[in-house]
Amino acid sequence: MENTTWVANHTGQTDFNLMGLFSQSKHPTPLCVVIFVVFLMALSGNTILVLLIHCDAHLHNPMYFFITQLSLMDVMYISVTVPKMLMDQVMGVNKISAPECGMQMFLYLTLVGSEFFLLAAMAYDRYVAICHPLRYPVLMNHRVCLLLVSSSWFLGSVDGFMLTPITMTFPFCRSREIHHFFCEVPAVMKLSCSDTSLYETLMYLCCVLMLLIPVTIISSSYSFILFTIHRMNSAEGRKKAFATCSSHMMVVILFYGAAIYTYILRNKDVTRALKKMLNVGSVLQESIK
Repeated sequence: MENTTWVANHTGQTDFNLMGLFSQSKHPTPLCVVIFVVFLMALSGNTILVLLIHCDAHLHNPMYFFITQLSLMDVMYISVTVPKMLMDQVMGVNKISAPECGMQMFLYLTLVGSEFFLLAAMAYDRYVAICHPLRYPVLMNHRVCLLLVSSSWFLGSVDGFMLTPITMTFPFCRSREIHHFFCEVPAVMKLSCSDTSLYETLMYLCCVLMLLIPVTIISSSYSFILFTIHRMNSAEGRKKAFATCSSHMMVVILFYGAAIYTYILRNKDVTRALKKMLNVGSVLQESIK
């Protein structure tokens, strides 16, 4: 009986239903308009930035090369999910086929992972610029920049190549309704009728690792940067160094803050363990007092 159900679900129904943001909103039309406007602003802003950097010879340096790649990733990142969501709302459909779902999942994982490592490469670039300014042209030549960017794309794609095929090969015997506006791995895994606990644990460990490696690089780079700034005698030099790093640090905080919420704190097991650890810590403090 179970085999019959499994075959029926795999041969008779291959589409998923994306429930999205609008099904839970009392005013979907204004929300759709706001998202569309924000999408256009992000798309046009990043496109203009890439064109300006490409056309202005004064901006042809490692920092702006990395910014160009970051803008391209952002454009692709929002284009993978937002247009599909808006078109579904306008046309009144919410279906996505299994191949489309897998492609969306792969691109999303690849772009997110690539951006993690690109931000780490940008932190290293700032470290070299501030801590080794005389050797900067040699240490950050065009070949090194290409290598860092290529490595970021490759390492990001590793996450997509590992998680997407495994997720999409699980049997989906339950409801085909994905409670998200795109095919995110945890949301799709909830539809599987098999035991996915081991895979989910490995998936979250993989995501944590994808966070920890770039965070370690970024933290180390900025530790050396702060140490170098602290040793500067010139107030103007300190101000210039902080200005150089401030925009990158803001992007890092926003991006990693969202990632930590998505991949770590939203996991019930991790949240439960974190609360338990905090409770133990408070009890120890009270006993010391």
